[in-house]
Amino acid sequence: MGGRTRAGWAAAALGGLGLLCALLGAVMIVAVPPFMRQQVLKNVRIDPSSLTFKVWKDLPVPFYLSIYLFDVLNPKEVLVGRQPQVRELGPYVYREFRHKSNITFNDNDTVSFREYRHFQFQPHMSRGSESDYVSMPNVLMMSSAMMAEKKSMALKMLMTLGFSSLGQHAFMNRTVGEVIWGYSDPLISLINHILPGMLPLKDKFGLFAEFNNSDSGLFTVFTGVKDFSRVHLVDKWNGISKVNYWHSDQCNMINGTSGQMWAPFMTPKTDVEFFSPEACRSMKLIYQEAGAYEGIPTFRFKAPDTLFANGSVYPPNEGFCPCLKNGIQNVSTCKFNAPLFISHPHFYNADPSLAEAVQGLHPSEKEHSLFLDVHPVTGIPMNCSVKLQVSLYMKAIQGIGQTRQIAPVVMPLVWFEERGSMEGEPLQAFYRQLVLLPKERCHLFWSRDKGSQDKEAMQAYSESLMTTAAKGTVLQEARL
Repeated sequence: MGGRTRAGWAAAALGGLGLLCALLGAVMIVAVPPFMRQQVLKNVRIDPSSLTFKVWKDLPVPFYLSIYLFDVLNPKEVLVGRQPQVRELGPYVYREFRHKSNITFNDNDTVSFREYRHFQFQPHMSRGSESDYVSMPNVLMMSSAMMAEKKSMALKMLMTLGFSSLGQHAFMNRTVGEVIWGYSDPLISLINHILPGMLPLKDKFGLFAEFNNSDSGLFTVFTGVKDFSRVHLVDKWNGISKVNYWHSDQCNMINGTSGQMWAPFMTPKTDVEFFSPEACRSMKLIYQEAGAYEGIPTFRFKAPDTLFANGSVYPPNEGFCPCLKNGIQNVSTCKFNAPLFISHPHFYNADPSLAEAVQGLHPSEKEHSLFLDVHPVTGIPMNCSVKLQVSLYMKAIQGIGQTRQIAPVVMPLVWFEERGSMEGEPLQAFYRQLVLLPKERCHLFWSRDKGSQDKEAMQAYSESLMTTAAKGTVLQEARL
């Protein structure tokens, strides 16, 4: 299960720089002198002359993909209807490298591009090796069986014979490297013969097989050069302005940015929205709190409780249904009708019965929630941790002997974290050019041209900036 939208379920790419003081919120943004406001607008738009263009083009932020697999400890018992028991393996950590290519500036204030990614295994950061073995559901076989549930008994008997001749079982034992990056399987040819057009695969299947050395499609986003109110917003993805996977116009809308930068001058009322090709939908994060990263003020955004809520709990999500329980989203319509679901890891923030149905799951806000730290004046992320889980709905299918007596269960397959943060020279340059220098220029502006009352306001601003920096791990000026 690959293809352009592929079965790599990562969230959207995140990374960048940031500027000025966030803790004063909207009030302080209004107080920013006009020349500084214009400087921000000039340098966060997508333009070769802007300060952030090189960073936007080739992200200097080191990104890491950490993968955790669920090892099924009792597959034989599951086949006779007993509760699954799993243990978490990993993390298996990969350094992620990204660069944009095919960058084309269009006449309508947009730019088109593809962002390519490739991954390198990091043994020293991992707990285990790619040669570790893991027992997991046979995703190809079980998905085929589930999709044939309402087919004729003759077809299901034919599939049973085919599975048997190829040595296929409901569970498989393969290496971590095979599960993640792919393995050859004759079942692919059989499925393409019996159910032509169901899979865009030729000879290899893996959970992230199409994720490496590939891109997320052709993005066209607004540059903000002519109309800054639309800066970074997605105009089209693969030439379309909305997808057709879901059952409502609202759910099919392509909203927000491509997940790399947002419009500047955020307030606590601002939401962060982006389109994720891997999740086949737009996602919205909400403000949680103000903080600081390495002395740079930030706003932290988190996932709302409604992100994966089903339609009965949150009516706007009805278009993503058919739904099962609350807290998991059915993505079968964009994953070749395979019964796949995305959620927070360990079914965190989902219906408790989902985690209770599988022994070995321990949902935790600290371990399994996602966040994004953004510098609010520029709308550029400084630090992020995006975590998602992929699960397979399994049950016995009458007429397909390999499914035996499997009780209905949403079986977790894998969860992953994609994280990145500003560090090293890019962070130092950011702090020097976009925090210290603006503060000094702002102080000069007020001291020369304003009265004593305004000078007091500027002094309060400077003190607030330094107080905010003190709450983080402050970069000493000696390092700059």
